[in-house]
Amino acid sequence: MAMMAQRTGEEFSELEGRQEPRLVKALEMVAPGTALREGIDNIVHARTGGLITIGDPDELGFLFSGGIRLEIDYTPAMLYQVAKMDGAIVLNANATKITLANVQLTPDPTILSLETGTRHRTAERVSKQTDALVIAISQRREVVSVYVDGAKYILEDIPVVLAKANQALATLDKYRTRLDQVSTRLTALEFEGGATLHDVLTVMQRSELVTRMAVEIERYIVELGAEGRLIEMQLEETMVGAAVDKAALVHDHLVEDSDEAYAAALDQLGRLPHQDLLDFGRLAELLGHDRKLNTLDYPVSPRGYRILGRIPRLPKLVIASIVREFGGLDEMLAATDAELENVEGVGEIRAKDIREGLRRLQEINLVDRYLQT
Repeated sequence: MAMMAQRTGEEFSELEGRQEPRLVKALEMVAPGTALREGIDNIVHARTGGLITIGDPDELGFLFSGGIRLEIDYTPAMLYQVAKMDGAIVLNANATKITLANVQLTPDPTILSLETGTRHRTAERVSKQTDALVIAISQRREVVSVYVDGAKYILEDIPVVLAKANQALATLDKYRTRLDQVSTRLTALEFEGGATLHDVLTVMQRSELVTRMAVEIERYIVELGAEGRLIEMQLEETMVGAAVDKAALVHDHLVEDSDEAYAAALDQLGRLPHQDLLDFGRLAELLGHDRKLNTLDYPVSPRGYRILGRIPRLPKLVIASIVREFGGLDEMLAATDAELENVEGVGEIRAKDIREGLRRLQEINLVDRYLQT
């Protein structure tokens, strides 16, 4: 019986903010295609049940009572064999060795547990009391529960998770199409000198929504393990250029042009609650504007990071030099060939490439806008 991780809403929201790296690591360890997953599936098929603790045996030793010390290399077959005994199985932190078997775990009984079965109650308390990853395999129901810091994840059928991942990919594709549309419109307005803060915030909002949807799909890919390769390829194709464009957009329109403000704005954007992401006043504030500003009537002009970043083979250091020299896209477009050539790192040949690149971007953008209407 192949299964994947299903998170309860309250537990996931709590863990998402504090322990995301640990969640990802745990899901990677039990993903299809791994030796640990093969051993778990063997136990499920045999209907023997089991309790597996993964962590540093020295740090977990205070929980152990009795048991058989093995200290042998981990194999799926050996895990299946020792699971026939009643007690818990202890693996080292990277699950490469079976250190103990038939162990009685004795976590603090005063730790609150919502589980009813002895095995699952023990698993929950051990995960709350220690940093260990604990896996409880139900003997009768053939359910595998993964515990990380007290949060519980029930492994779900692979076809179910694949269906969810494909549905998420379809949603992401729609989000990306809409992002490309508003981004194309913004580029045209920037070339024409008619962009407003509302246009910028629309693209920024859409960019972050696309990023967050991609992160959700990445979780599915981790859960799917070897079964998620096709999903991963589709995700990479859909997300080409999205992260770079979002970062350049923020760099273009941040009121305070400093590396510290830029890094802080990107970090804050990624941490915004979903409700705040829908609030243009909050997004304007993130860029350094007054929250009550009328974004529809407030004209803006980009520094040029986003548009220059779309010119092939133009290094980031050169882009930074051009922006620093001219200060904005309007000034850059109005500059003479000689002024552009004199920028550090540009020169005559690269200046021609930049002019040609800008011209092509304007032409492509016009075509894209025509096709979208």
